[in-house]
Amino acid sequence: MKHQLLFVEDGIAIIRLKGELDHHATQLIRDEISESLYRGTLRAIIWNLKDLQFMDSAGIGLILGRMRDFVPTNGQTVILHPSETMKKIFQYSGLGSYVWPTTEEETIAELGGILNGQ
Repeated sequence: MKHQLLFVEDGIAIIRLKGELDHHATQLIRDEISESLYRGTLRAIIWNLKDLQFMDSAGIGLILGRMRDFVPTNGQTVILHPSETMKKIFQYSGLGSYVWPTTEEETIAELGGILNGQ
């Protein structure tokens, strides 16, 4: 599992997941973003799943857990580019409305953020 965590201006994080997301990988990602979440410096997380081939229930739990952490601050969660199978899982899990058919740049603009000074 490889992933990339990017912090965009205005409190938006992009998490690009690649390969397989399992229990071990979710713990690493959770640890990386928890500090920013608990400090209150994040207002949105964009999960880009374009290069993710596999995700087990721990991956769903990772996303749901960060959404729960966002409740006190009304933070937003957006899921981009899930596979068709993952899209069905999100829909069955009640997360279908968090899957947006947009690019990272369009999503950041929709969230009111700025990417690369633009």
